[in-house]
Order: sequence, then structure tokens, then C-alpha cells
Amino acid sequence: MKYVILIGDGMADYPIPEHGGKTALQIANTPNLDSIATRGFCGLVRTIPEEMGAGSDIATLSILGYDPALYYTGRGPLEAMGMHTPLDDGDIAFRCNLITEVGGRIVDYSGGHITGEEARELIDALNEEFREVAIKFYPGVSYRNVMVLKSTDCDSLEGCAPPHDIIGAQLEESLPKEELLRDIMLTSRAILEKHEINMKRAARNERKANMVWLWSGGKKPVMPAFSELYGVSGSVVSGVYLIKGIGRCAGMDIIDVPGATGYFDTNYEGKVEYALRSLKAKDFVLVHVEAPDEAGHLRDLDLKVNAIEDFDALVVGKVLKGLADEFADVGYKILAMPDHYTPVSVGTHTKEPVPFAIFSSQVQSKMKKGGFDETSAKNGELGLLDARAQDLMHLFFRN
Repeated sequence: MKYVILIGDGMADYPIPEHGGKTALQIANTPNLDSIATRGFCGLVRTIPEEMGAGSDIATLSILGYDPALYYTGRGPLEAMGMHTPLDDGDIAFRCNLITEVGGRIVDYSGGHITGEEARELIDALNEEFREVAIKFYPGVSYRNVMVLKSTDCDSLEGCAPPHDIIGAQLEESLPKEELLRDIMLTSRAILEKHEINMKRAARNERKANMVWLWSGGKKPVMPAFSELYGVSGSVVSGVYLIKGIGRCAGMDIIDVPGATGYFDTNYEGKVEYALRSLKAKDFVLVHVEAPDEAGHLRDLDLKVNAIEDFDALVVGKVLKGLADEFADVGYKILAMPDHYTPVSVGTHTKEPVPFAIFSSQVQSKMKKGGFDETSAKNGELGLLDARAQDLMHLFFRN
């Protein structure tokens, strides 16, 4: 049996009055997700514990059956692990966004979605400036980078709120309490504001990436291997270092796909090709697509609907066909779901239980009406599960 999890990051949404109370999933044309739901089994699953913040880090750990209350140490170290950043026992890794600050306010969490090449030059400039300090910046993809504070005696440093949650906030009110982190961030603004890269961006009427934003710091987590928990060998396909880092911490193979950006221009077909290829040697693969979440943060419904439709056509549909063509003899199961809500009306993550659907090539379920969406899942036969209690993974792998 082969197992595939398909995550459309942030697909779940609230009813939109201007569209007759439909959600983005209900507006979008998703014949492949609908096929999984109507031929398989549906339900809701709580991926964000009530006492924790809503984010892909918490949600993905929960989906895979790792209780974040036990294993979550921060987003920074997970992203660092995904980037193969060296972390010693005393190091604290932070997620480091390149943001846009204007007039003392945070106006863009992504530095105008700066390119990877531009971001690398800015990161190099920061490392040159801070070469005498026990910190190092590591370039990731676009605005998503990592900073490591070396050999600290602290258990953790709080850092800031996620920048996508505080767009428009006053900078002074949003800076961290820790003097070291404040100094790094304010110094970065002085360095980056007049950097040649930002001068060129301004000349093109593009937003500057003129400051770093340090958040969700922590030390390297220690987790049991996914294969030990469920008896399957696995791989992860994603354009996002966070998801790669979770997979690496769980002992899975990380597959780097050329052109996988974690944005709307990601290489959808390449992700499918590499995922299906990995199943020839492995039992399980997780395929993650970030684009719907990015559209939710931008509060752009049309973009979100398009991203969901791309996910359905270019990933879900092609995975279904590939599995049927290559693995019908051994059988296969597919779990499709978002990790959390990213409603376009609020532009950030929220905690509601998300819809999921499971289809097995070896289980004949009665075809039913509906599709893949929040309402159909609420009325689904599988009810409400708790992901961090391993309800979802036990259902997926053992039934």
C-alpha cells in the first residue's frame, strides 16, 4: 500500500457574503478534491490546539501526530533544520523575515516578495555587518530566512509576533522586549534601507526589504522517527523550509524540487513527478503547496480561488492519475486537507477544525453528494478528530 498526504496550505475559509455565503473552496472548481471526498470518507480535524497559536508549524506537527505541546520548540529551528543549517545544542534559531517598514509601521511581511537573489545579497550584507557578533544569518527562499544566535545560555528568547499578523502595526510597539534582538533589528534597518538592492527596488516602484523581523525562536527539537510511529518510510515534497524541517526532524527524506518556490509560481508538476518517483522506494509521501495561504494573507479572493484550482488540477488530479497508473496493483490511499484556515476576510491564520477527505483504492465506499469543502466535511461520516492525539494518522495508516 502507498500513502499520500496532499496539503493545500490555508485553503479553508469563512463564508463570503458577496458570493452567497460560499467559501473559497466552494467557489473554486475542484473536481479532483471533490472526487476524493465523494468516493471516500470526510470529516473535520482539529490541527491547532486551543492553547497554541495558529500556524503551519503547529498544524503540520499535529497532522503528523506529533503533539506540539511536547515537540514544538519554535518555528525558527524547524526552518533551520529544513535549510540544513548547523544547530549546536546551545543555539537558538529564529525565523527571519525581510519586511517592509515605512514611517514607523510594518507594511509588508514579505519585503514586496523580494526575489531569492536579492534576498541573498541583503543577507550577505547583514553577515558582514554582524561578523564580530555571535549571530549568523542564513538565506532561505525570498523573504523567508533564518538567524541563529550561537551558544546562548538562555532556554529561549521570545522574539516578535509573526509579521503577517501585525500588518499596519507601530514598529516601536511591536519590537521584542529583549535588548539584543531589538538592537539587531534596528541595526538591520539602518543597513538595508540604503542598500543598493533596495535603491533599485525603489526606482522600480517596488517595496524595499528594509528590515529583518525576528520571531518564533527556539532550540533544535528532538522527535521520534515517523517510521517508528507508523511503520512506514516516508518523504516530504515542499517549497517551504518549515515543512522540510518538520520532515527532517521526523526522519523522512526531503526531496528538493527545482522551481519549488512556496509561492504562486511554484513548480506544481515537478512536485508531483518527484513525489510519485519517491513512492517507488518509499511507502509514504507528503506533498505541500503554499500558494492558497499566500493568497489568504494578501486578502485576495480571486488569487485564493485560482491557487486552490491550481492545487486541484496540477497536483491532486495528477497524483490521482499517477497512483492509478503506477500503483493500482499494490493499492493506495490519499488524504487531502488544508493545514489551517487562512480567511481572506482577516488575512491571517485561525484555529477552526479543517476539512479532510480520505480515499482508498481498496475500499469501496458509497458515492455521495457534496464535495470537498467545510460544510460537507462537517456533515461527513468521520466526525471531528483530534490530530495531535494521532487520531488522523491512525485512521489513515491503520484502517
